[in-house]
Amino acid sequence: MPVDLNGYWKMVSNDNFEEYLKALDINIAIRKIATLLKPDKDITHNGNHINIKTLSAFKNYNMDFEVGKEFVEDLSGVDDRKCRTTIKWEGDKLVCVQNGEKEGRGWTHWRDGDLLHLELRVCGVVCKQVFKKQN
Repeated sequence: MPVDLNGYWKMVSNDNFEEYLKALDINIAIRKIATLLKPDKDITHNGNHINIKTLSAFKNYNMDFEVGKEFVEDLSGVDDRKCRTTIKWEGDKLVCVQNGEKEGRGWTHWRDGDLLHLELRVCGVVCKQVFKKQN
């Protein structure tokens, strides 16, 4: 049985985010704004259907998917690319592979008590974010 990711999560740390954005070729103005933000995650997890909303004062991003089913992900809210995306459970970790223009792109979510970890990867660059569950 996969871990329950349901809940509202507030960011508590964001390490190496600017380097991650540089690897995605995000322009400097957007990078500077994005690194100042502390987005929240609102996750609804029901069986194999998961909806992850990333919410901030600057931009919101909604990812709605079925675990194990490849889909075309429109990243126009992030870096204006499209990827063939597959998300699977690997043990207690939710692992995303995004096949497109950028090599090694994807992310991994896992839970440790009331903390939600997110590791973002692209072109050998890794960003680590941590969120704390809200009651």
